[in-house]
Amino acid sequence: MMTSTSSRHWLSQHAHAALRDELARLLRHQHTTGNADPDVTTADRDDHDTIVRTGQRQARIREIQDLLRDAVVGEDPPDDGIAEPGMVLTVRYDDDNDTETFLLGLRHEAELGDIEVYSPDSPIGIALYGARRGEQRTYTVPNGDTVRVTLLDAAPYGHHQSTVRR
Repeated sequence: MMTSTSSRHWLSQHAHAALRDELARLLRHQHTTGNADPDVTTADRDDHDTIVRTGQRQARIREIQDLLRDAVVGEDPPDDGIAEPGMVLTVRYDDDNDTETFLLGLRHEAELGDIEVYSPDSPIGIALYGARRGEQRTYTVPNGDTVRVTLLDAAPYGHHQSTVRR
């Protein structure tokens, strides 16, 4: 299991609101159903599938609570060219000279739709965390291959957002 590169999580205002809404919905459901699925009768409450769904729901509640507790919301990281959550990274894959631009952030940011999102806990996120412009890093992909990548640019998401709106 990969460990987080940072205990603080950068979230856009949009992702923060979406997580708060999801948490409220899950807590409301938990409160009104007594931790059980509303479509299940009282006699079925011990059913294995119901127990599994309840456990998954409770795990998701804890996950969202942890994310929200440690969130830095809508505050851009410093524009210092260092790769960290909340930064839009442009990289060059050194083996084929292809470039890619993506947001280093949590999967909840993918709903923004204007840019690809890679988790700081993904192989490329772990490799690039803390990299400076021009720095080369390597990481291993699931098939075992090693990928060399160079950080070309790192800019706060807010700067990217303003250039997309123009």
